[in-house]
Amino acid sequence: MAVISIIDTQGNVITQREVKEEVFNAPEREHLVYEVVRALLASHHSGLHKTKTRGEVSGGGRKPYRQKGTGNARHGSIREPQMRGGGVVFGPQPRDYDIPIPVKKKRLALCSALSDRLRNQRLFGLAGLKVEQIKTKPVAQIINRINPESSKNTLIITRDVDKRLVLSTRNIPNVKVRTSADVNAYDVLWAYKIFIQEDAISSLEERLS
Repeated sequence: MAVISIIDTQGNVITQREVKEEVFNAPEREHLVYEVVRALLASHHSGLHKTKTRGEVSGGGRKPYRQKGTGNARHGSIREPQMRGGGVVFGPQPRDYDIPIPVKKKRLALCSALSDRLRNQRLFGLAGLKVEQIKTKPVAQIINRINPESSKNTLIITRDVDKRLVLSTRNIPNVKVRTSADVNAYDVLWAYKIFIQEDAISSLEERLS
């Protein structure tokens, strides 16, 4: 069985917890993680970029001037691409950037990323984190204690949505809060250190095993 060190809000190790091998001691799958992260980042594209073709811009309907005798190049419409205000040739059009990835692949990639962080001693369980009121300073002090390298990215995984914790950390640079149901491989790779609340470990194992 893989083992996670559980720390308190002072940064002291208080116990060790056995966790499932298939979740926290999975083999490295670098290319699979790459595929999943690429798909996750691609899904962030809205794909709404759009330029107008010559059939969509206003104007046209007749020649801008006669064919011969003006000394100018011949033109058939003011909507031609070479004309000012004309249509764009081969410009970007709305498209879907989503890359389909099977759910099983996403789970395996997340397990691989979590296992890598645990093997490198950058993943811990966290006990006793309770936010009584929405205030940034007390939470920032806790993060500084549990992660002395707080200038680097920190990920906190909770079991359920903790609105007070989310609002208290949103102004702290390099800190993310995710639930065990929403965390993905990109979140894990983004973080230098990861802290999983004790009750979130079981729900994460249920989701991934």
